Amino acid sequence: MWPFDNGEERIHQPNKSTMLSRQEINAIESWISQIGIFQFYKTVGQKMSAARKTLKLKYKIIGHGFNRVVYDLNNGYILKVAFSEVGLISNANEAYLYNNCNEEVKKYLCPVKEHGTGWIIMKKVDTKVPFAIKEYTKLIKLELKFLRYGIIPIDLRLDNVGYNEKDEMVVIDYGLFTMDLKSPVLRWFV
Repeated sequence: MWPFDNGEERIHQPNKSTMLSRQEINAIESWISQIGIFQFYKTVGQKMSAARKTLKLKYKIIGHGFNRVVYDLNNGYILKVAFSEVGLISNANEAYLYNNCNEEVKKYLCPVKEHGTGWIIMKKVDTKVPFAIKEYTKLIKLELKFLRYGIIPIDLRLDNVGYNEKDEMVVIDYGLFTMDLKSPVLRWFV
């Protein structure tokens, strides 16, 4: 489900989890309720610092982008928490795409375990992808597969892929992919 209805109103997703405690969910909800305040921070570092101080999650931060911070849950899964409006859209979009795409391309998406407003739990995937011509060839073939099944793979690059246990390339960050030309994702690019 998209985090917005008609591009304006936020749709509330139930924040229940089998992996996160009620206290952790409450911390994320509190953080998400303040996202508008943090939009004025100029750097990702400032947003990361604010997220770390506000969320106070016990998990190790293993990465971040411009819009989300990634925690290792130490159980084979990772937690992505939004720290911008684009991060909110990306989390909801990953859950939507994973649950609604064709099975032929689903196997190339990092599996989603759970999600709620502003957060998503996904399978942890090996992200050590070498920057080699062979990998770029795989990436181009992957892009063509997504396009063949009606998914526009915005932001598909080596930094956003990894390898699963079968040594197959999978996309670990597909928050900006879309199956819908009216998607909120595309509003950020036009």
